Amino acid sequence: MAVSAGSGSLVEPKRLSSERIELEPGLERLNSLPANEAEAELGKCCGSTKWARRMAAERPFTNAEHLVTLADRVWWSLEPDDWLEAFASHPKIGENKAVRATNAVAQSWAAQEQSGAHNAAKETVSSLAELNRQYEEKFGYIYIVCATGKSSEEMLAILRERLPNDPETELRIAAREQARITKLRLGKLINQ
Repeated sequence: MAVSAGSGSLVEPKRLSSERIELEPGLERLNSLPANEAEAELGKCCGSTKWARRMAAERPFTNAEHLVTLADRVWWSLEPDDWLEAFASHPKIGENKAVRATNAVAQSWAAQEQSGAHNAAKETVSSLAELNRQYEEKFGYIYIVCATGKSSEEMLAILRERLPNDPETELRIAAREQARITKLRLGKLINQ
C-alpha cells in the first residue's frame, strides 16, 4: 500500500526481505493445494474447465483483490464455448438441477443465490419457466443472471428485457452476469 511522503507523492512502504505477508486463510489454503485440487475448488466458482485450470496455474494469489482481478482477466480471455460450458453448470432460474453435473457446494451456492425465486407466486414461476424455455430455444443456453439479492419478479423483468436481444449482445451480457456470479463465489470460497 502506498503512503504519502508529505509533498503529495506516493511512496511504497519499505519491507524487510524476511517480512512475511499474511494471507487470508482461505487464500493460503487455495495457494497450497495441488493443481488438480485447486482446479476443483475454483470450479465451484465457475463451471468453465479452462477457466479453473488457468486460474489454478496463476497461483499464488496475493490477496482477494488479486484473485478477483485475475479471475476477470482470465474469464474475458476465454472463447464463447468456454462461457457456454460455465453457463451449463447452473440450474435454470427457479430449478434445482444444472444441465451439467456440478458438485454439492456449487449446487448449494446456486440455491442460496436463487433464494428470491423460492417463494414466487405461481404465475411468476409459470412465466419464468415459459420465458426460460423461449430464451434457451432462441440463444441455445440457459438464462444466466446474477440472482443474488433479486426477487423472482426482478429476475423475470430482466429476462423479459433481455429476450429481444440479438445473440451476440446477449452472449456478452450473459458472460458479464457469469463474471459477477464468479466474483461472489470466489468470496465464498476463500471465506468458507
